[in-house]
Amino acid sequence: MQRIIVITGTDTGVGKTVLTALLATHLRASGHSVAAVKPICSGGRDDARVLHRALRGALKFNEINPWHFRAGLAPLLAARMERKRIELREVVAHVHAISQQFQFLLVEGAGGLLSPLGEHFSTRELIGALGADVIVVARNQLGAVNQVRLTLEALPPIVSARVRVVLRSLRGNDTVSRANPKLLGEFMPFEHVHSLPFFARAGQLTKDRLSPRVRRTLNELLQ
Repeated sequence: MQRIIVITGTDTGVGKTVLTALLATHLRASGHSVAAVKPICSGGRDDARVLHRALRGALKFNEINPWHFRAGLAPLLAARMERKRIELREVVAHVHAISQQFQFLLVEGAGGLLSPLGEHFSTRELIGALGADVIVVARNQLGAVNQVRLTLEALPPIVSARVRVVLRSLRGNDTVSRANPKLLGEFMPFEHVHSLPFFARAGQLTKDRLSPRVRRTLNELLQ
């Protein structure tokens, strides 16, 4: 059975790529066939390069990231500056074509859930069109609970009810970061709230560097 999981976030730079690469590495090490794509990038393709390394040749680079634009703006604006268009149906067709070859397909969004990706769609509309499972990533800091709740409110209730949330730790561990998971668990199923430690660089995302705690969290996310 093929499974599509969309990794989105409360904002840009919250750790979506780190989590996507972690999941891909973990699934490969567990014997599953897995692919990861970031269909749309703007302002650089570093995220797609991280995924390409994590997949160890499972996909070509341009299969991971078929739409990319130079300007560091929301993808919709970056595409318009180059007089290009991205339609939702094109992205959905690409994702479905890739998914036929693998047990798991991880789809990383760009920016936050409602950041405009193309003409008349964001990651929210992509999730709906794919019928995908969803993981929301947020920085584990002051304001995270509000940002996560706003993101969940923007999803259809049937999707929001089964979303998994990952709070990605920053450097250090303060009172706020320790309290956030428990507080967030008052507004959604506590077992759907997960925490991950800080990773300084993509080179740490290899199976032999993952602690038992991280592996356990990744397994819980995939349940």
